[in-house]
Amino acid sequence: MPTPPELSVLYPDIAARGSLAAALLAEADSCLGALPLTSSELAPLGHAAVASTLPHREPLAISAWSYERRWSIRGEEPFQGMALIEGSTDDLAEVARAARAWSDGSPLDDIREAAPFVRLTGRFEVPDGDPARLTESEWQGMRREAAELEYAWREAYRNLIEAAHAEPALRALYPFTSHWALRFSTTTRPRLTVVGPCLSANSDGTYGVGHGFVSQDLGQFVTAREAVDVAVRRLPSGLGPTTLGG
Repeated sequence: MPTPPELSVLYPDIAARGSLAAALLAEADSCLGALPLTSSELAPLGHAAVASTLPHREPLAISAWSYERRWSIRGEEPFQGMALIEGSTDDLAEVARAARAWSDGSPLDDIREAAPFVRLTGRFEVPDGDPARLTESEWQGMRREAAELEYAWREAYRNLIEAAHAEPALRALYPFTSHWALRFSTTTRPRLTVVGPCLSANSDGTYGVGHGFVSQDLGQFVTAREAVDVAVRRLPSGLGPTTLGG
């Protein structure tokens, strides 16, 4: 892989202002005003962050790409560090508009409307950190991800996620993936407590159930519903409500 150019070469206008934060402040007719924008001390041309007025939002992270002139954003919730919004664009003014809306506490849909490059992950904000709502949010994000995949095996994977979500015993657990295999936890991130078997969608359209994500030792099935039924029967009894992890 070739060595990327110096950021000062790829972004001479940013370099002229001294930092990505300073360049953002100058964009979009100063729409950012006096927002608390900060730049990375180690890489001021490449990274910046803007705080939000909402305590349940982490600062929006803004990063410059290394091999082409483009910027990425990522806005996370604080309880788990999971993304609520993401996106990339070559228009710094769009980044500024997204930063303004994130900082002001605008609803996620409104941020997308202000800056169309923004992608909503499907997760929703849970200001009080309620574990049941965080679990519901993660399921919603996983379902959106499955619906938007462009891989050849997307239909089988989407069928698996939807079949698992339709089962109340699994829907009550916190979902996560490992190498695209679906797993479950009785706690939210950041510290997961794995429970039950692992479900996977195979490239040939079949579905596997196993003790681990590289194993299908509990069976291979023609439909996602069959695989989900086996997983439910393998759940330990007496599982309580999902709790916060960590």
